[in-house]
Amino acid sequence: MLPKYKRVLLKLSGESLMGDKNFGLDSTVIAQYAKDIKQITELGIQVALVIGGGNIYRGMNESETGIERAQGDYMGMLATVINGMAVQSGLEKVGVYTRLQSAINMDQIAEPYIRRRAIRHLEKGRVVIFGAGTGNPYFTTDTAGSLRAVEIKADVILKGTRVDGIYTADPEKDPSAKKYEKISFADCITQKLSVMDMTAFTLCMENNLPIIVFDMNKPGNLLKVVTGEKVGTIVS
Repeated sequence: MLPKYKRVLLKLSGESLMGDKNFGLDSTVIAQYAKDIKQITELGIQVALVIGGGNIYRGMNESETGIERAQGDYMGMLATVINGMAVQSGLEKVGVYTRLQSAINMDQIAEPYIRRRAIRHLEKGRVVIFGAGTGNPYFTTDTAGSLRAVEIKADVILKGTRVDGIYTADPEKDPSAKKYEKISFADCITQKLSVMDMTAFTLCMENNLPIIVFDMNKPGNLLKVVTGEKVGTIVS
């Protein structure tokens, strides 16, 4: 089984770590993700991870919460570090070496994000988890994922979701929605398909960085994606 990619950035939503719960972390989901990630590292693929924080804190409406946007965004960044620590723990349980790097300095918990150091870790076969988004408010973890992927020169962004690709409409709401196997960046924009937010999406488009959207909750799917099987939707 030959890998199609040498270095990948896997983007997971915080919500995916909840499993069937309403918030927080589901240890069975984390264990399954760890197993799937270990499988692809054993093929010699270098793996970087960016995880959202929506399972712990969702940037709610300022008028509802009374928390201003920038403050709320920083709270969300801290949530991504908690998720990063949880996934790090899951990976180390199955014998995968990891490094957690944070865009906000927290020396006791994570290394500071240093691009060259991150690349060196990847070359040594460690899984690098990027926490705290970009370190700036007003940017999503999708944007952080795109930015880090470009910085470390990843071959592809793998966006693990609950849906098995990109559809003409939301398949959970519209049963007649059709799935795309391949779609261009331009078509995604003209058809207003929400793959990522615009900032993240534009960053990928400008740097010719393909995105694969696939169902991460199906064990073995990650392995299929990196070995070139037709799983999910490729945006290129």
